[in-house]
Amino acid sequence: MGQVGKAEIWQTSFSISEEFLRRLFFIEKSGNISAFNLVLDHKATNKTLKLWAFITQTMKRTYLADNHSKILLVQAESGEQISVVTSQNLTRGNRHESTFISTSPDIFNTLHTSVMDLIKNHSVPLTDLFQQRINAAGANN
Repeated sequence: MGQVGKAEIWQTSFSISEEFLRRLFFIEKSGNISAFNLVLDHKATNKTLKLWAFITQTMKRTYLADNHSKILLVQAESGEQISVVTSQNLTRGNRHESTFISTSPDIFNTLHTSVMDLIKNHSVPLTDLFQQRINAAGANN
């Protein structure tokens, strides 16, 4: 973020750990992220729910889908677009990982279209579901 300035972020991963979430929390709190959209896998739901209070402090929108992709898209307010495709989940591991980084608008647009299709047509909006539950619980009190 220090290289491109304020930006909107889309990130997909199978799962997320507290360690990675803590890093993202401080990046978001620095003011360099205008919006953060996170897609995690349904199979990691138990871990996601344990971190839910922390996730809501960091991410604007969180979605659950049948997802194994690990994509980071950065749309800077300056117009710069960065695409990162990696083999690493947002978890700590001691394995060798692969990463591809591109500033090509064509690659960004292709990946962004794919991520937006995943969000709009194949995911459960966890943020909305939790807000509805909170509102329902408050109305019952």
